[in-house]
Amino acid sequence: MQSRIILKMATRILLSNNSLRSLITVHGRTCAQNIRLLSNEQVHLDFIPIPQYLPRQNEPLTKKRARLLYQSRKRGMLENGLLLSCFADKYLDGFTAKQLDDYDRLINVPSNDWEIYYWATGKSAIPDEYQSEIMKLLQEFVRNESKESRFRQPDLKNSN
Repeated sequence: MQSRIILKMATRILLSNNSLRSLITVHGRTCAQNIRLLSNEQVHLDFIPIPQYLPRQNEPLTKKRARLLYQSRKRGMLENGLLLSCFADKYLDGFTAKQLDDYDRLINVPSNDWEIYYWATGKSAIPDEYQSEIMKLLQEFVRNESKESRFRQPDLKNSN
């Protein structure tokens, strides 16, 4: 019941804001077309769009590394938070600009974190668009042949 009230409020805000409403389009339909308010104030959802990831243009490498480190640590899924934060701690500082772009795409484009986890652990086939040097390095890291302890995220380094 409480989630329905929150959804109604969010829908009203979205529909009342013309700039937001026109920005979000899915399959040629605006969000306003995807979300219809019925006369009895119930919300009917045809489709809730997942925002498309847009790579940042001209982002300085130091800022990109900091953003990717943060995004590696804050996954919303413990397994990936541990894997990716440890991976980023070990490799992110040494990545080239292209490797950073590949890693950015890997952790931000898939809409489901479980996909990343299953690809990294070898439980699912990796789609061609994610086959890269970074994915191979992540899979090698996940195998953990040196038996490193990875039961918590590494401490953040002081950037002074």
